[in-house]
Amino acid sequence: MLENYLPVLIFLIIGLAVGAVMITLGFVLSPHKPDSEKLSPYECGFEHFGDARMKFDVRYYLIAILFIIFDLEIAFLFPWAIVLTEIGMFGYVAMAIFLGILVVGFVYEWKKGALEWE
Repeated sequence: MLENYLPVLIFLIIGLAVGAVMITLGFVLSPHKPDSEKLSPYECGFEHFGDARMKFDVRYYLIAILFIIFDLEIAFLFPWAIVLTEIGMFGYVAMAIFLGILVVGFVYEWKKGALEWE
């Protein structure tokens, strides 16, 4: 039974070897010219300001949660669309109810102003 896993083991070994070779080539062939700006902790184009541990507005988290919810909705739509002919009208009605509940939640969030960004 273990001989069935030999191709997987060979594939993993070759993959790790190729990855190690690429990383090694990157370190060996890349130019090493550090200066004070490259070694500084902020290389984003402007001087840092404020504390790095500042609090985020709660609206940021609300938008992130809403994105995850509606992203999961799309993740449920793809498998449903593939098997729609097999599950028939029951599957169609079930998905319509599911989407209806999500639309009601979306309209509620929209009316409450959760999607407004100032």
